[in-house]
Amino acid sequence: MIGKVTIGSSFGGVVRYVAQKPEARLIHAEGVRMENFQTAIDDFNMQRKLNPDLRRAVGHVSLSWSKNDTEKLTSEIMMQRAKEYMQKMKIDDTQYLLVEHRDKNHPHVHLIYNRVSNEGKTISDRFQKERNQKICKEMTLKYGYYLGKDKSQVNRLQLTGADKVKYELYDAVTAASAAAQNWHQLETALRAQGISLAFKYKSGTNEIQGISFGKGDVKIKGSKIDRSLSYGKLNEKIQQNQKGLIVEQTPLQLVQKPVSPMKILDRPATSRTDDFENNLLKELLSPVESHSQTDPYELRRRKKRRKKSKGQSL
Repeated sequence: MIGKVTIGSSFGGVVRYVAQKPEARLIHAEGVRMENFQTAIDDFNMQRKLNPDLRRAVGHVSLSWSKNDTEKLTSEIMMQRAKEYMQKMKIDDTQYLLVEHRDKNHPHVHLIYNRVSNEGKTISDRFQKERNQKICKEMTLKYGYYLGKDKSQVNRLQLTGADKVKYELYDAVTAASAAAQNWHQLETALRAQGISLAFKYKSGTNEIQGISFGKGDVKIKGSKIDRSLSYGKLNEKIQQNQKGLIVEQTPLQLVQKPVSPMKILDRPATSRTDDFENNLLKELLSPVESHSQTDPYELRRRKKRRKKSKGQSL
């Protein structure tokens, strides 16, 4: 279960968009007349006059489920889930519409509500997106709905606005970090795609605490895009890439490194590492022929012994 939250200023625009689609089906209405679309729009606009200072009075949430949950969801059940979602999100005591759509390959409903309550108070949108994510996950686990393993399961073609940019950043940073050997390489690869990278430092120090990525007018913390894109996780990934490069280069360095005392490398360039190691072992275990001259003091001692032995023999 996924919720996409937007705030706007035109009830006419959102009602027509949601209600006039060919497969749209009204499943519940509260506080508005549904004789036709215009009566609903008029009722929403009448109540917003209770709080004229609130310019963005239109609340819109699209609640979607995976196609794997289709058999679990009827219009009645989706209405119940939407009402539970509203209660958890503190969207209450106000006008709203619930409209079911069947124009895509996954079940979803649209919630349109008035951010001006029946008492003329403002329904806050503070931290709304964060609460939305938390509540959708809670309800997904509670009712056993399909939970995508990762962001690769999300249909990019259905995304718009900031959500589209978020997934573009996720795809680009994930791909670039898989090959980057250092932070400069990562930054260069992202810049080529029009993506900026910025570090967050601990106040008064050079200690890096976080990272954010930007494209166009959108700038998002790495950890908000995905936990795998936090500074700590990306730094670990880059270090792993560096270690992998060292491991890949080590056999080549071993063959190419000169070992002059033993003249190990006087062999065809096609020798295998195993042959090299075996021959190296043989040469290390072979006796070494000495070409050094005899010590002169040893020669003197030998002459003295010979003279002495001659004197004794006489």
